[in-house]
Amino acid sequence: MKRRNFMQLTGVATLLAMLGKHRLASAEEKVAISANKTRSHEEVMNDYHHLTGGPKITIVILVYPGMFLQDLVGPLTVFESLLNRDIHLVWKDTNPIKNQQKSIIPVTPDVSFEDCPKQCDVLFVPGGVSGTFAVMEDPEVLAFLKQQANSAKYVTSVCTGSLILGAAGLLDGYKATSHWLTIDSLTELGAEPVKERVVEDRNRITGAGVMAGVDLALTIAAKLRSQLYAESIQLYLEYDPQPPFDAGSPDKAPKEAVAFLETMFASIKDSANSVAKKMYKKVKL
Repeated sequence: MKRRNFMQLTGVATLLAMLGKHRLASAEEKVAISANKTRSHEEVMNDYHHLTGGPKITIVILVYPGMFLQDLVGPLTVFESLLNRDIHLVWKDTNPIKNQQKSIIPVTPDVSFEDCPKQCDVLFVPGGVSGTFAVMEDPEVLAFLKQQANSAKYVTSVCTGSLILGAAGLLDGYKATSHWLTIDSLTELGAEPVKERVVEDRNRITGAGVMAGVDLALTIAAKLRSQLYAESIQLYLEYDPQPPFDAGSPDKAPKEAVAFLETMFASIKDSANSVAKKMYKKVKL
């Protein structure tokens, strides 16, 4: 069985059944719960239709050479836990693409720009480094994003994916966030940088660096269904961060670690600013 189908048919249904009540079950309820275990998936889901019901959700995810794999995989894992949804990984064609120079795990788009559904509930763009800058200057990609954004319910990104949205003119006048090393480049794209993990401004929802993608996707899931459903997904994935070090932001990390990364990636910051300035001028022409 495919992984997506397995996720759809198993854990979420069980968790929703467990989370339907917020108190200890009585003896009678325990018997009923035990009996529930033998009921069909369809019967259980009917009991929780108020949580899982609603129109089919369409999620369009841009994938491209040089993106960060975790920027894709984290949010995708959350999105796959939604019921009654279609998810499309989209690129110019459906050939496998490399997410780094030597791609250990290639990503295969399932639909091309031309064949992608013209309307979607969520348009999502992951980040990267050199790959991001290339996409920021790709007219075919930017045209596709503009077209999709016109009808998308939510236009979203994580990490440097917000720079791609900005290059398409989709963050002009919006509050947004990005990876801490490139967040200032948003100013060059007409956006207002906000140093928060997830930033919402009207129908634009952006996430900070890499691992914030899970937070972003849970935020979107709550909007698409409900907070309880999003909480059920969080529990299903056992997303309970307890990092071994409290160094996940430049405000918390040791000064030497911050200086090390700023020095190492100085050229990336410069490139981000340079490309952002150039593309914003084009958008304004």
